[in-house]
Amino acid sequence: MAIPLLNTAPVSMNARVSNFMPATEESPRQGNGDSNAINAQIEQAYRQIFFHAFKADRDLVLESQLRSGRITVREFVRGLLLSDKFRNDFYRCNSNYRVVEQLVGRVLGRPVHGERERIAWSIVIAEKGLPGLVDALLDSPEYMANFGIDQVPYQRSRTLAGKAMGELPFNQQAPRYDAYWRDISAKRAPAGGLYSGAQFSGEASSPAWAGGQPPQWAQKVWIAVAAIGAVEVVRLLVTTAGAMLSTAR
Repeated sequence: MAIPLLNTAPVSMNARVSNFMPATEESPRQGNGDSNAINAQIEQAYRQIFFHAFKADRDLVLESQLRSGRITVREFVRGLLLSDKFRNDFYRCNSNYRVVEQLVGRVLGRPVHGERERIAWSIVIAEKGLPGLVDALLDSPEYMANFGIDQVPYQRSRTLAGKAMGELPFNQQAPRYDAYWRDISAKRAPAGGLYSGAQFSGEASSPAWAGGQPPQWAQKVWIAVAAIGAVEVVRLLVTTAGAMLSTAR
């Protein structure tokens, strides 16, 4: 039997205060069927979920479905959150607690309400995985009340009238991964040596490598290939120089 979601008390934060400031990057954008408005929504959704999307990260199928009216903005956001890009660059790079912070900030547009809400949503992700947490947030009364089905989520009330400075943008508060991922990757990487790039890819090195170095036979082959290449380059340069001198005469 599934554990019911824990009750959490809201804490004081900008997102609980109505915003009377002029429109900003975080302001709501509602589509009106115009292609330019839909394009603006798509770009804002990529920035909200991915912070930045390269061409290879864009989902052209989802974009086409949104432009044709087959899916709503909420379903477009759901597709981005369940994409390989989000799984590889956010979900798999963080603990469950960190994933909760990332999703609450990107989907509900606010920080978590303390440790109790962080634990409550982490139980959901432990029981139902990433899809279960995404569905719970996008179908929640809070999301529907603030964004509905045709509005891109945004950081609510980041700046308020009467405050000299607004809250930091969420992507600066919660970068894609933090020390947790770096520590885990460092444990998987070979100790020392020049070939320590595994800490960035998250993959363990081959057992044949000793002390972070390739096997002796591989090093000898590499040196031989490098020497042959160097000799060939010198020969080519001498041949070219000789041909130029003979032509000049």
